[in-house]
This record gives sequence, C-alpha cells and structure tokens, in this order.
Amino acid sequence: MAPPLPSLPLLLLPSFPSTRRRPPPSTPSPLAPPLSVTGTVNRNFTNYATSSDKGTSSFSNYSPEENIPVNSFRRYGRDGTGHNSSFVAYSADANVDTTNFTSYGGSATGGSTGFTAYDHDTNAPDLKFSSYGDQANGLDQRFTTYSTDANAGDQSFRSYGKNGNGVPTEFTSYGNDTNVIGSGFSNYGEGGNGATDGFNNYGKNGNVPENNFRNYGSDSNAAIDTFKSYREEANVGDDTFTSYDKDANAGSAEFQSYGKSFNPGSVTFKSYGQGKNPNHQIKFTTYFVDNVTFKEYSKSGVTFQDYNKSILALNLTDVKSTSKWVVEPGKFFRESELKEGNVMPMPDIKDKMPVRSFLPRSIVGRIPFEAEAVKSLFGLEQDSALAKGVDETVGDCKRAPNRDETKRCATSAEDMIDFAVEMLGDDIVVRSTESANGSGGPIMIGKVKGINGGKVTRSVSCHQSLFPYMVYYCHSVPKVRVYEADILAVETEKKINRGVAICHLDTSAWSPSHGAFVALGGKPGQIEVCHWIFNGDMTWAVADRS
Repeated sequence: MAPPLPSLPLLLLPSFPSTRRRPPPSTPSPLAPPLSVTGTVNRNFTNYATSSDKGTSSFSNYSPEENIPVNSFRRYGRDGTGHNSSFVAYSADANVDTTNFTSYGGSATGGSTGFTAYDHDTNAPDLKFSSYGDQANGLDQRFTTYSTDANAGDQSFRSYGKNGNGVPTEFTSYGNDTNVIGSGFSNYGEGGNGATDGFNNYGKNGNVPENNFRNYGSDSNAAIDTFKSYREEANVGDDTFTSYDKDANAGSAEFQSYGKSFNPGSVTFKSYGQGKNPNHQIKFTTYFVDNVTFKEYSKSGVTFQDYNKSILALNLTDVKSTSKWVVEPGKFFRESELKEGNVMPMPDIKDKMPVRSFLPRSIVGRIPFEAEAVKSLFGLEQDSALAKGVDETVGDCKRAPNRDETKRCATSAEDMIDFAVEMLGDDIVVRSTESANGSGGPIMIGKVKGINGGKVTRSVSCHQSLFPYMVYYCHSVPKVRVYEADILAVETEKKINRGVAICHLDTSAWSPSHGAFVALGGKPGQIEVCHWIFNGDMTWAVADRS
C-alpha cells in the first residue's frame, strides 16, 4: 500500500492582532535632544530628532514580530545639522503589514544617516516609504535592506535623495529574495547636484516579481551614478525600468547588469540617457534576457558593451559561450560529483511558493481547471502575479508531454498518490530534501546511498506550481538513478541537511539549449544530468530493499 503523504503546509488563514497589553512608549517632543530608542511597538511617531545639531540618535526594533502592526513614522532626523542618525529595524518579521514611513533625513545638512532593515521577512507586506534624504546638503545616506525575504504583497519607495546637493547615497538591497512581490521605486537621485549615487541590488533572486523602477538620476548635474544589478537570478515575472539619467548634465553613469535572470520574464527598459545634454557619458555593461524590449536611448554619449552581440544574436551554436550566466552554480551536476568528501556549490533550493494546501478532491473536482474560471472564482486581477501564475500553470498542464514523458497535474493529494501508484506500483516511497540548509553556498557531500541499490529505475517527480491552492506538476521519469546524500558544512564537516538527488541517464530528447548543457557542456544524449530535489518538491520511487 502507498505510505502516507509527507506533511504539507496548511492554508494561510487570516490571523488577528494580539490582545497583549503593553505600556505605551514615551514619545519624544519634536525638539528633544537626540535619543536612543529600542523595542517600540505600534506607535505613531510624528517627529523624532528633528532640527538636531551634531550628536547621534538611533532607533532600533520598531514593532518587531507583530501579527498586524499598526505603524506610521512621519519624520526622523529632518533639518538636522551635522547630526548622525541610524534606524536599525522597522517592522521586521511581521505577518500582514500595512506600515508606512514618510520622511527620513529630509533637508538635513552634513552628518550621516543609515537605515538598516525595513520590513525584513514579512509575510504579506503592503509597504510605502515616501522620502529619504530629499533636499539634503552633504548628507551621507545609506539604506541597506528594504523588504528582503517578503512573501506575496506590494511595496513602493517614492523618493530617495531627490534634489540633494553634494550627497553621497547608497542603496544596497531592495526586494531581494522575495516571492510574488509587486514593487515600485521612483525618483532616485532626481535633480541632485554633484551627487555620488549607488544602487547595488534590486529584485535579486525574486520569484515571479513585478518590478517597476522610474526615474534614476533624472535632471541631475555633475552626478556620478551607478546601478549594479537589476533582477539578477530572478524567476520569470514582469519588469519595467523607465528613465535612467534623463536630461542629466556633465556627469557619468553606469548600469552594470540588467536582467541576469535565472528564468527570463517580460522585461522593458525605456529611456536611457536621453535628453538635452550630450556631454553626459553613460555606459551600459551587460543587458541580459531573451524576452526584452529596449526603447529610446541616447544615440550619443552611450556605450553598450554587451547587448546586441550576446543576446539578440543568440543561437544554438554559441549558446554555451554567451549564456552561461543563465544557470545558477550547482543547479545541474554530473553523477560523479555525488562522491563522499566532494565539495560542490548548492543552488538555492528554498521553497519560495506561498503557503497553501491541497483542497479535498470532492471540492477541487467542482472547480473547472480553466485559467479564466479559476481567476474569476478567486477574484484575481488579470495583471497580478498570481493571475499570471494561473495562466502559466494551466498552460503547462495542458501542453502535450515530451517524448517518453507521462505527466499529470495533481490538484489533490489523492490525485498525486493515484498517479504515482499507476506509474510505479503500490510499493513506493516519497522523498524530498529535508530542508533548505546549505542553499546558495558551498557544501560537502557526506555519505551517499543509491536507492534500489543504485540501479537504473524510474521515478515520479512532482513540482509545485503557482496557483491559489496546491497544485503539483507530476511527471514519470524513465531511466534515472535516485540518491540520498548527507550534506555537510564545508568548514566543520558536520551534517546540516539530507538531500535527495535524481540523475537523468537519457537526455537525448532534451533541447540543445537546455541549461544543463550550458552549465556542464555536452549535447543531448551525450551526458547524464543530475539535480537536487528542491525543498517543497518531491520524488516517488520504488521502496528501497537494498
């Protein structure tokens, strides 16, 4: 008989505010001397450290780990002179967060500001940050992380360093490692004079992001602008970037990497370096992705190092040399690498899907598996990330199977078990990698065990799909070997995870442009290809009698 299915996540149900009573925090007066505050909860601050001269103020842990935080922070460090201020954490680890922050460091002169983390690891964010360092003079500005590791929500940042004078600004990370997030950023360094602006990472490693960036360095004078990476290692999604250094005068700008995604999405870049000042020098280092449009860029003063050559002229003869960036290190590997003591990269195997569960078969059987019917039933807006996920999932489920593939989309636990039993018989076991430990870094392989004695077998692999309720794309995979391996920390050689890997021995039906051949070399049918079963996915195989 089939063993019970491993525990699956429950439906994400609305939770309610805590009934704990807390003493109200003291509120500093607008002109009070600089303070250090730690651990404030659900408090609306109108003015904090306003018009402060010199000295230092700090604010740490504003409403951490709240279920539904109620926060509004209007002004922090406005009109200061030579004052150093820092904000460490705002509304971290929240559940359903609708907080906002109006103004930080506005019209300040000299000194420095630092904002470390805004809404880190929030489940369902709806965030707004209005202005940071606008109209400042010689104010050193640093923003480290905004909405990292967030899940399923929306966020916006309206203005950063606008109309500043001689301002060095840096934004390290915005919306990285998020899942199904809609994000907007407008007016970065707009109208600045003699500014040095840097934006390091926007939307890195996002899953199905919807990014919209408007106005970077527009109308600036003698500015030095750098944007390092936009949506690197992202998975599908829809992005737009409008207006980079438009009407800028006598400065320089560089965009180092745009769209270096793991899976390409829909990407539009409009208006790069356009305007009335031809003495502005702009360099674009690399612009990736196949499904792209690039509109309206200056015909003078702009240098593209790698755009038309490596992407638009891409073909199968040069796919290895021009597109190796597509494949995350460790995503594919050879069977010989599953050897005790071997050190290898581990890809990001985290489960980034929203928390859902299967519906009972009796209920899901009444829901038409049609994209428009599902979107209507669950009230999804047509342009939302989840609605687009429904379109893609239904499309994948209805397409014809590949050669030697038998597939089924399981919309209930019963469907999944029935399909696995139909393909493999009833003496089967389901396996998955234990956790996400080791993701994104080097790992050491510990003890390795070949399932069914390491013999060639067949399996059923099931991968999560983006849908309002749990749907798995399951397919029967012939001619494979399945392995379990201890995953060790490289430095300590202590076990940190237990991984499941599957090696495909027949790749003859794979596309020549498949990422596995990009990463490993070779051609279809020439080599075997192995990969880990990601956290949240699973593989079924015959029970191990070895």
